[in-house]
Order: sequence, then structure tokens, then C-alpha cells
Amino acid sequence: MKKNLLSVLLLVVIGVCKAQNLITENFDVFPATWIKVNTSVPAGANQWGQASTNQITYFGGGTGAYNGTAATSYAFANFNSTTGNNTISNWLITPIVSLIDGDVISFYSSKGLSGGTNVYADNLQLRISPNGSTAANPVGPTSVGDFTILALDINPTLSTSVYPNAWTLYSYTVTGLPVATSCKIAFRYFVPNGGPLGTNSDQVAIDQFSVDRTLSTPDFFANNFTMHPNPVSDVLNITSINQTTIESAQIIDINGRTVQQMQYNTNTIQINASKLSAGVYFVKIQSELGLGTSKFIKH
Repeated sequence: MKKNLLSVLLLVVIGVCKAQNLITENFDVFPATWIKVNTSVPAGANQWGQASTNQITYFGGGTGAYNGTAATSYAFANFNSTTGNNTISNWLITPIVSLIDGDVISFYSSKGLSGGTNVYADNLQLRISPNGSTAANPVGPTSVGDFTILALDINPTLSTSVYPNAWTLYSYTVTGLPVATSCKIAFRYFVPNGGPLGTNSDQVAIDQFSVDRTLSTPDFFANNFTMHPNPVSDVLNITSINQTTIESAQIIDINGRTVQQMQYNTNTIQINASKLSAGVYFVKIQSELGLGTSKFIKH
């Protein structure tokens, strides 16, 4: 019976934390921390922004947003990003997000149809800069600045039948970042021969943007942390293998009660276990990489 209880508790401790949300945005209010950069030449009147009530008719079959508190709860960019017939390169850039391999970036997107029976081709890119606070913004319609990682490219051939005009989920699993890296993520509305006189470009929108990290797989703790001694009498030492920051530690007893909780900002920690009663415990570590749980025995 004791063995079964241990198994159930471990499943509960791990199972409640299947994913960590790093950032989410539903555009109920346009986020002031996101950067708008229109590098179209010449730049038109439109920048990425919040939908207005007279604009929602072009999305969601006339109902507007995919998700949120209002029909206007989405962000969009359109053909007025430039003037005449020119290349549109209109950017929307997130705040800094720490990314590592396996993180999932997801969002919903839709093409708006404001041209009546005329369908104008649109394109949207999802790009990542691994340079965090020092990331150089693009300059000019063909520049990508430091956003050199092309994660997704929706309709790069500028077909009039590829970009969906219904809200569609897109996702990208981060690769090429083996350690936690400060990044910025960008949406680039990129349409050659766009603008009010161009043969391409109408409008595109995004909604329910999210970045999530899978947590607490069976091997997560073992792959990212060392712990010794186990069993322990006095001090339990835990070190991050990848030298990432350990933010907090939580000690949970066999009955699921938290008996110790500590805050840290280092890659190596020492937990005083001397006052714990003899028995089996779980340690839950929150780090930049995510949340890991392991079992230890107190003598």
C-alpha cells in the first residue's frame, strides 16, 4: 500500500505541471510592450494594431476575433503598410522571451478579405532573434535585422488560395537553441508588389499568441539537475547541469504537504534537510528551463 501511495503522489506532483506558459497575448488591449516597426519604403499609414469595430467584418466570417473579450481582440496589418505599388515589410516584435529547444510557439492567423471578389495574396513570417535585448531591428523592406531564424513562412509563393480566410492554428517547436536563450519573436507582414496599387496584399491578423514549455517529463530532472547525497542527513545539494538559474525549490512530504519553500537566483543550491523527519520526500525545482521533480530519502 505504501508503494502505491508513493507512485500516485509522484504522478500528482509531476502531472499538475505539464507545461509552463512563458508568454501569452489575446490582444484584448494592444500590448504596450510589443514593438511596431514598419520598414516598408515608403511606409504607409498602417502599422500593426488593434482591430476596430468597422474592420472586424473581414475576419471570422464577420464575427472578428478568434478569442478574447471582444470581437476586436486581435492584431492586424493591411495593404496600407506602404503606398502605391511597393514591398510591404511591417513588423510586430514581442518583449524578450527565454527560449530553449522544445518550446512551442503557437498562434492563430487569418487572412482578411476586403477586396470583394478580388483575392489579393498575403504572406506572414514568424521570425526569431537570439540576441535578446541587443537585437537589431530590421532597416528597410528587405532587411531582417537580427531576426535571422525563420520559424514559419505562411504563403511564401504568394498564392491567392493558400492563406486561410478562417482562423487557423499555427505552431513552431523551437530548435537550434540547446540552452536557454534570451530571444525576441517577430511577426513580419511581408508582401512584394503590395500596397493599395499593388497586385498583392489585403490584410492579415493574429490572435491567441502563446509560448509554452513542456515540463516534468520523467527524465527532465535527471537530464537537467544533479542531486546529492541521497539519502541525505543534513544538506541536500542540487546543481543545474546546464548552468541555468534555479529560481525556487519546494520540499513536499509523502502526504503532499509543502514543508519547505525557498527562493534562489543561482545554478547551485543547498537545502537544509536536518530538521526534516526521517522518510520520503519530493523536491520540486523551478528553473529557467522549467519545472522538475525528484524523490529523495531523509535518514
